[in-house]
Amino acid sequence: MSSVVSKSEQSRVEILGMPVDRVTMSETMARLEEFVSSGRPHFVITADAAGIVQAQSDQDYQLLYRRADLITPDSAGVLWAAKRLGKPMSERVSGVDIVDRVCALSADTGDSIFFLGAAPGVAELAAEKMRLKYPGCNIVGTRNGYFPAESDRVVAAEIAELDPDFLFVAMGIPRQEKFILDTMPIIKARVSIGVGGTFDVFSGKVKRAPVIIQKLKLEWLWRTLQNPSKLSKTKLLPKFVLLVLKQKR
Repeated sequence: MSSVVSKSEQSRVEILGMPVDRVTMSETMARLEEFVSSGRPHFVITADAAGIVQAQSDQDYQLLYRRADLITPDSAGVLWAAKRLGKPMSERVSGVDIVDRVCALSADTGDSIFFLGAAPGVAELAAEKMRLKYPGCNIVGTRNGYFPAESDRVVAAEIAELDPDFLFVAMGIPRQEKFILDTMPIIKARVSIGVGGTFDVFSGKVKRAPVIIQKLKLEWLWRTLQNPSKLSKTKLLPKFVLLVLKQKR
């Protein structure tokens, strides 16, 4: 896989063996535009604490981290771990915020966007709301994520016809990342990112935590209270802390 190397390329920190780029949101956006300008496909992961724990017992998911062109810090846990390891990061770079910024800029850049994932109707509603929020937002297509893995290539071929610059996939980890890497040769989107529950937030199905909750680094608790099905993911956080405490600095 080819990747564009920015003049200001940031160093990476290894958290439980998983690489994470020490980038800010502005640096991330600059890298994404470089990826689009290159004309070649790139794979981006937004790394959170639960995902890093899951990777410990999933070798295929570990390999995905090694194949990614950019891995952003997408949780307070990751920021805490990086600081403890002596390589602090200044801010979260979440999937929700990346998608929001790309949509906001697309009216001016002309970058085309495809929303894939979530329950039937959710991606469409999310796209509608983003077009209202950012007039001219260039979302060229949507599709729900309710299809079996056996249909991945069929779905990929449908998306490829629209030739999107950005492909945002909301099917949960590691399913979304595995879909992206397996279908990159077909879709060839310049930037593909797994974005978890982002479409649920944009559609209004799930409310994002208030800013004060985000600043207190308690968004994980807010998400769990909003959606108890995420409890299994939340339970991974104490394990993450214990594993990081054991990791040599």
